[in-house]
Amino acid sequence: MAVWCQALILLYCTLILVEFSAPSPVRQRNKYNNSFRLTRSTRTRVQQLQRKYKEEQLGNTLFEDRSRQLKDLPTLSTDFYAWLNLTDWERLHAAFRDMQAYWNKLDRMKKQMEEEREQLAGQAARITLPQSIRHIQLDLRDLMSQVSSQMRYMRSSWTKPTSPTQVDPETSFKTVWDSRVEGYIILRDLDLYLTKLARDFLLLALKTRV
Repeated sequence: MAVWCQALILLYCTLILVEFSAPSPVRQRNKYNNSFRLTRSTRTRVQQLQRKYKEEQLGNTLFEDRSRQLKDLPTLSTDFYAWLNLTDWERLHAAFRDMQAYWNKLDRMKKQMEEEREQLAGQAARITLPQSIRHIQLDLRDLMSQVSSQMRYMRSSWTKPTSPTQVDPETSFKTVWDSRVEGYIILRDLDLYLTKLARDFLLLALKTRV
C-alpha cells in the first residue's frame, strides 16, 4: 500500500512539472496578451514624455516635424501582406531587435540630457526628463525579456545577443538644437513603433489556439 502511495505521489509531481515545463496554448496566449497590455501602457508613457519634452526642450508643445528621419531607427513602413505572412519567430526576432535599437537611442539621449542638466544647474524642471526616459527603458527591458522568453520557448538554443556599443560619428557636428530635435524624432517614432508592436502581440495572441 505504501508503495502505491509513493508511486501516486511521484506521478502527481511529474504531471505538475510537465504542466509548468510545457506551457499550454492558453498560457502562451496570456503571455502575449500581457505583452500587448504592457506595450500600450508604455506607449502612453512615451506620449506623456513627448509632450513634456516638446515643452521643456523645444519650447513649443505644438512642435511637429514629420519630414526629418533618423536612418538608424527601425523602419516604420510595412507591407501589410508581408507583415501578415511573417512567422512567429520572425515577428518576435524583429521585435527584440527593434526594441533594443530604441533602448540604445533612449540611453544615449538620457545621458546627453544628464550632461546638459549638469551644465545648467538650477533648472529643476529638467530633472524629471531623464527619469521619465529611464521608466520607458525599464518597460522596454521588460518587453524584451518577455519576447526573449517566447523565443527560447520556440528554440531552446537561442540566446539573447549582447547589445553592441553605439557610436554616433556625427555627434561633434550637431548643434544643441539638432540634438534636441533628434530626441523629438526618437520619441515620435517610438510612439508609432509601439502601435505597430501592439498589433504584433495581438496577432500572436489570436494565432495561439487552445
